[in-house]
Amino acid sequence: MTDPGARLPVAYQVSPHSRAVTLAFAAIFGVFGAHRFYTGRTGTGVLQAVTLGGLGVWALIDVILIATGNFRDADGRRVLNWDPTDLDDPYTELPPAVAAEIAALRAELDELHERLDFTERMLARLPAAAEEERP
Repeated sequence: MTDPGARLPVAYQVSPHSRAVTLAFAAIFGVFGAHRFYTGRTGTGVLQAVTLGGLGVWALIDVILIATGNFRDADGRRVLNWDPTDLDDPYTELPPAVAAEIAALRAELDELHERLDFTERMLARLPAAAEEERP
């Protein structure tokens, strides 16, 4: 059996860098290699800046690679997440007791939000019901 805690090979890992930021850098400053500096690929970033993005061709190819999710950072991980705060499990670095408490608080907050939404809908109906009763 495989160990569920084992790390994935680098080819399958996701980069912590934002795909949206990388794409914005590539679209605006692509010929200067700004997106490569952002993802830690400084060597090719300098080369891209010196050649002006391979006269634009290299920069255009990078924009396509980033947009399709095939661009990799300096560690070989794919830049996939549009929003770097979108993590599968944001509580992995917390102790289990703290993570459970935060999850319980979020559940209570969700329930409170539902109750508040329900109350607002009921209060919105009150004036309409009062107007219908008037002769």
